Amino acid sequence: MSPTQVVGFWVIAVLLIALPGPDWAFTIAAGVRDRTVYPAVGGLMAGYVLLTGVVAAGVGALVAGTPAILTVLTVIGAAYLLYLGSSLLKDPGSPGLGTEDAAEAVPWWARSLRGAGVSCLNPKALVLFLALLPQFTDPSGAWPIPVQIALLGALYIVTCGAFYSAVGAGARAVALTRPRVMRALPRVSGIAMVALGLVMLGENVVPLL
Repeated sequence: MSPTQVVGFWVIAVLLIALPGPDWAFTIAAGVRDRTVYPAVGGLMAGYVLLTGVVAAGVGALVAGTPAILTVLTVIGAAYLLYLGSSLLKDPGSPGLGTEDAAEAVPWWARSLRGAGVSCLNPKALVLFLALLPQFTDPSGAWPIPVQIALLGALYIVTCGAFYSAVGAGARAVALTRPRVMRALPRVSGIAMVALGLVMLGENVVPLL
């Protein structure tokens, strides 16, 4: 891979990461509810590590080329978003933001697991990785294609981690200084997750009925 290819991929990755979606909603909610956003962001990154491995191993092409598998993954991902969103709407969190009790109510590994589910159970992310990563590899390069895909995936993951850490920290800073925002943000995130889940179901399930 040439430096131009790497820079070009990174610019597109930043633009894609900056588009609001499930990751945004989950990160903002975690920034408001949790004492630290890093377990949640780490989970998102872990999900993308798995997706990168799937694409590098060639499994992504099989999955993306099988509509039935993609439909099943979409339904699972949509159901997971609906679950997380409805949970936020049911319990948006108490005004005691950042207290020790609130931080310890959900262990860090559970927050990370939720983040991995958000990023990993998103079939659109798999198709995105499948379409994006190979375009920036060099078949005549010194490194094998799977290695190049892994390196590009790592660049995406690091960028994703830095971006969403900033988003979560920003949401927390705003919530700490504005109590009304603190109470509203989890609900807004919950509504966004539910809406995204319904859209995913509508795009893939309704046409089959």
